[in-house]
Amino acid sequence: MTQPMIALTGVTRRYDEGPPALHDISLTIAEGESVAVVGPSGSGKSTLLNLIAGLDRPDAGEVTVAGTRVERLGEAAAARFRRDHVGLVFQFFNLLDDLTVLDNVLLPAQLAGASGRGTRERAAGLLDSLGIAKHTAAYPGRLSGGERQRVAVARALINRPSLLLADEPTGALDTAAGQDVRDLLNDLHASGQTIVLVTHDPRLAQACATRTVSMRDGLIEAIR
Repeated sequence: MTQPMIALTGVTRRYDEGPPALHDISLTIAEGESVAVVGPSGSGKSTLLNLIAGLDRPDAGEVTVAGTRVERLGEAAAARFRRDHVGLVFQFFNLLDDLTVLDNVLLPAQLAGASGRGTRERAAGLLDSLGIAKHTAAYPGRLSGGERQRVAVARALINRPSLLLADEPTGALDTAAGQDVRDLLNDLHASGQTIVLVTHDPRLAQACATRTVSMRDGLIEAIR
């Protein structure tokens, strides 16, 4: 049997004396799936994503991603794991305004020690495949929201991650740009990329996900 890309078992995360942000969550996601995590604010969606990425640790339970027990990793090891296995896309892009589009995309590869011609060719190829090659030398502040999100996706993919995590990837975009990102996520999934996306947008979940995980009050209500 093929090992799942993500396996959470009995995961609980508590931040204060109130109800836990996540309570006894178990979830398995196979390689090549595109899964949307939906629910109201405060339901635990972003906490779940942060635990999968190794940006946070559970108080109880196991988090296994690409065969690695992520919750056992120290801070430096978790950073290396994200660099090598996880691409992150955020609502507000998190691009560096003083770097060109190309240099933003190259940054994770450079941090991983890859800075040669082949890496630059891969970055240029990603920008071309995402339809923004003409902006290679531009700075992010000169781009539209949809274009900046495409740059963020290219940056997330430069190290060929096993897993792409997207936190509200259309939340800061207008309708047309949001549709562009939906199309992009569908193209990535069709190419075999494993994707987990957190969203308030039911249209995005319906358009891009093979399964939808509905959350409320730190619990999984339903998986469809």
